[in-house]
Amino acid sequence: MLMASWFDRPLTVAGRIFVRTEDGIDERPVYIDRDLLVIPSVAIHMNRNANEGTKLNAHVDTLPLYGSAGCPDILELAAEAAGAAREDILGHDLFVVPRGMGTVLGAEEEFVLSPRLDDLECAFGCMEGFLNAEDAPDTLPVCCIFDNEEVGSATRQGAGSSFLRDTLRRICFALGMDEEDVQMALSLSRMVSADNAHAVHPNHPEYADGENAPVLNGGIVIKFNANQRYTTDGRSAAWFRSVCEKAGVGVQVMANRSDLQGGSTLGSIANTMVPVSTVDIGLPQLAMHASWETAGVKDYEALCKAMKAFYEL
Repeated sequence: MLMASWFDRPLTVAGRIFVRTEDGIDERPVYIDRDLLVIPSVAIHMNRNANEGTKLNAHVDTLPLYGSAGCPDILELAAEAAGAAREDILGHDLFVVPRGMGTVLGAEEEFVLSPRLDDLECAFGCMEGFLNAEDAPDTLPVCCIFDNEEVGSATRQGAGSSFLRDTLRRICFALGMDEEDVQMALSLSRMVSADNAHAVHPNHPEYADGENAPVLNGGIVIKFNANQRYTTDGRSAAWFRSVCEKAGVGVQVMANRSDLQGGSTLGSIANTMVPVSTVDIGLPQLAMHASWETAGVKDYEALCKAMKAFYEL
């Protein structure tokens, strides 16, 4: 993450708790709906080189300010938010999250500023396309949202697990298909791996490849990488371009500078379990992995239309 972007802004806690009840253990979502925490910066007077680049230590510099001595512990507030008693909490997965709603900005309201655009923007857009698509004959549309991509995907709910493969096989077997039918179906299938892409930064265009640099509101980005960090090849790029043409939306191309290593995504990871023709796409954004990120309103609309067309193939 971009640690500095978390400083000096209202934060809170969200996640889930596991509560003892008469019927067993109950899982409850938690969102403490108030400004609760802050990670204060060190004043410029104490760090005169702050604007020249400061090395941050995640273990020291990102500890949030929560309360004064004797204040209730965080689980007490989490229990209250979930309608439970503190003593009944047996387990929890709680996280510090930014406060505030996303907003639309720009001279013509063409940009969106929000936490977690990477990659809830693509997840939501793909689901919108999935839900709005008309039934296509002889096909089985699937929308799969993985977790843990930012920590490697090697979890039971990540793209490196057998979850998608097992789910597809169980569906096929329930339809009376055998193993050979499953393999034939995979050979005829197509996958879209959707994870946001880097737009040209207006203040630092030098970080982008000048010939393969997407811009905000320029359309959906097809991502290429010679080292297969993205799984796009000529075939998958071709059929996805045809999908976008059918949907009437623009397409851009991104490749990282050869001397700058970019991030990875789920396409190549998922392909090790489900080997199908796959294209890696994304929506252009700025400040990826910051606490708040910026993207284009029109690009999101384009994704919804393109994914609707994809699911209608």
